[in-house]
Amino acid sequence: MMKPTCRRRRFLQAAGASMLAPMVAPSLRAGFAPAPPSSPVGIARCREYDPGAILAELEGLMDKLGGLRPLVEGKTVAVKVNLVGDVRQGVHGKPANRTYQVHPAVVLAVARLLDKSGARRIRFLESTHQHEAFEPYLTAAGWDLNALTATKTPVEFEDTRNLGKRRSYQEVKVPGGGSLFPAYHISRAYHDCDVYVSLGKLKNHFTAGVTLGMKNNFGVTPIALYGQREHKEDSTSSRAMFHSGEEGPAEGVPQELSKTTPRRPSYRVPRHILDAVGIRPIDLVILDGIESTSGGEGPWVPTKPQEPGVLIAGRNAVCTDSIATAVMGYDPMSPRATGPFPGDNHLAMAAELGLGTNDPRRIEVVGLPLAEARHPYNWTPPNRDI
Repeated sequence: MMKPTCRRRRFLQAAGASMLAPMVAPSLRAGFAPAPPSSPVGIARCREYDPGAILAELEGLMDKLGGLRPLVEGKTVAVKVNLVGDVRQGVHGKPANRTYQVHPAVVLAVARLLDKSGARRIRFLESTHQHEAFEPYLTAAGWDLNALTATKTPVEFEDTRNLGKRRSYQEVKVPGGGSLFPAYHISRAYHDCDVYVSLGKLKNHFTAGVTLGMKNNFGVTPIALYGQREHKEDSTSSRAMFHSGEEGPAEGVPQELSKTTPRRPSYRVPRHILDAVGIRPIDLVILDGIESTSGGEGPWVPTKPQEPGVLIAGRNAVCTDSIATAVMGYDPMSPRATGPFPGDNHLAMAAELGLGTNDPRRIEVVGLPLAEARHPYNWTPPNRDI
């Protein structure tokens, strides 16, 4: 079996994306695990869904993080949004975009910011669970498509649940060999881009504990291949195999590394999060924490409304999600099956792989201080090791 330090080194060397930089120094002695890298995370106070105010706050955060133009100028930028569930299903008397989905005002501000920063093309992506054309579905979610496309930079919208506009999928190996699968097939919309942004929501997840920038990457795997054993381009099913492991993906794509590993979701979901970040490394995380929910990722589990009133951004997904977890009142270094984590802590596992530190004491916070941003969600999983 490959030693953990060897697997960490292979993961870092193979991925080669900004999330995995700066590279950790070689071990000074056998068995010594170098400290995972740290990268600044920005927090801004923002209590209203006003696109102008959001743009100003995000622009200020990007300046504090070194500027966005050097990252995106002249490049195709893919933005994976979190529209999990049904955009028409509200909760707590509020629409989905003010509770468990990214708000369209944040999407518009991000588009304008990328346009101002010189992006060559902007591509908004999500994997839905419905047959409706993507643009009308986004309109139903409250997106102003006319405003989004009134930019100098061309803006595209693409549903990646299946091939869609593409002729084939792209097979991508997981650096270091993978945690659940050695490789995956993904939409070329994620692969054929220069910069990848995860635009998520500041909320809990019933199985992963928190769903932020890294968990948002679940959506890069098409349900046409990973929703059932057969390849079904018209599928609207879920990716249950990454939770329960009761069945495998479609024939012709890489199969699971082992059939003897635990089949419980609290084991499998954190490992698929690591795999998903490996096949599509994240260059920038932006989190909508203006309004949200605690208790889970959507109205199919018990939730409570929350109004943290913050925006969070960072270049390293592990660091950013760890600070976001701390904003929610949790310890991102919590041992497995403690704090918000029903089972394994994917932030700690990512840190062990050298992808970034999950220790808030080692992460520089710019903008609003962490102590002022903290908004305890006060939720713990009702069941552990589910």
